[in-house]
Formats: sequence, structure tokens, C-alpha cells
Amino acid sequence: MSKIFAIANQKGGVGKTTTAVNLSASLGYLDKKVLLVDCDPQGNATSGLGINKSELEHTVYDVLINNFDLQNALIKTPYKVSVLPSNMELAGAEVELVNLELRENKMRSALDKIRDDFDYILIDCPPSLGLLTINALTAADAVIIPIQCEFYALEGVTQLLNTIEIVRNQLNPLLSIDGFIMTMFDSRTKLSKQVVEEVFDNFGGLLYDTLIQRSVKLSEAPSYGQPIVVYDRFSKSAEMYLNLAKEVVERGK
Repeated sequence: MSKIFAIANQKGGVGKTTTAVNLSASLGYLDKKVLLVDCDPQGNATSGLGINKSELEHTVYDVLINNFDLQNALIKTPYKVSVLPSNMELAGAEVELVNLELRENKMRSALDKIRDDFDYILIDCPPSLGLLTINALTAADAVIIPIQCEFYALEGVTQLLNTIEIVRNQLNPLLSIDGFIMTMFDSRTKLSKQVVEEVFDNFGGLLYDTLIQRSVKLSEAPSYGQPIVVYDRFSKSAEMYLNLAKEVVERGK
């Protein structure tokens, strides 16, 4: 049975989608069977793996709202990652989910049918704590929280942790936090090092050893619809995400 991770942080611009795309592809590179669920209406995880958002026949919206068979909505990529894609159609799902029965369990019910087909399922959450993120947390076994190495890095994290606790108490008692991943690290600045120390002081052993550094190549890769392990396999960024993938695998043993 697969391990399901929700990659969540309601603060935007923290490297959430970059982590979802590149961690998925790195796990695929390690010969794991991977599904990436794009649960963000912006659909950046979808386009980041080379899928044209304007040509989608079925998306996560159909799965959540119309009970469409998830298996028939999946798109295989050349990167050993299958994708449940998303586009702006999903933006209306927050409102439409409100009136549905068992609204918080839509994602879990859909993934339960196919989770035996994969080793890892990663859900890229939107930058909010609405019903889409609640669905992801209810479906997940664990949460991966990206935090950027900038001022106010921990702003909003307390709110996310409170939401995780509510989901754990009411919907998904086995939900855990797999770890915090530091993104946009710049070894040249004192600030980046201070932020890492602050997160370590607060969360200790939950912090992944791998630091994701700022990188031009990492920023370029999505515009080519490729993960960094394909766009520039021997770059430092590719090595960082491969190391992170290995950590994720090791923590799950």
C-alpha cells in the first residue's frame, strides 16, 4: 500500500509546488511508482510536468465533484510519475464541496481505490486552508511542510499545525507530520542560517537534513515542463531533491 503525503503550507511562495513536482520525479527516478495529485486550481504542478492545462479532458475537479473514476483521469508522464491534473475549473470546487455529503472525505474515497497501484502519492495543496486542503489532509498519511528561508518563515505555520490537529481529532486520527523542508536557502546569507536554526529549535527532529537552495536552474525547469532531475540531472538542485527523496524513503521504513 502506498504512503500518501499532503504537501501543505497556506502561505504562498514557499516552494510547495516546486517540492511536489521535484520530489515526485526524484522518487520516480529512484524507481518508485508515484502519483502526483494537483489539488491547486493554479495547476502549476500539472504544467510543471509538461501537461497542457488547456487540453485536459478530465481533472481532479471531476473526481471530487462529479465522482468521476480517478483511474480514467490520470495522465502518465515520461518521468515515471502519473498525474491527476488540475486547472482553474477547480477554483469553484471550494464552494461546490460545501453542500456535498461527506465533503471532507472525497479525496480519500477516490484515492482508496487506486492507492495499491503506487508506492507514493503526493498531493500538492493550494495556498489556503479551505476544503481542498482539508480533503488532502483527510486523505493523507502524513504532511510535508515546506518553509522558505526568509523573514516571517514561521508565519502561519501555527495555524497550519492547528488545522492538522483538528483534522487528526475529527477526520484522520493517524495523520502525522513527516517533516519540514527548508526551501530557498542561500548559504551566503546569515538570515537563511538563522531561519534554519529557528525552525530546528521549534521542530527539532522533524526537520529534513536536506536544504533546498535557491537555484536559477530550479526556477527555469517548470517553463520547460520538466522536473530538475531531467532538466539538469547533474545540477546541485537535482542532487538536493534526490537526497530529499532518499530521506523520505528512509523515514518511511
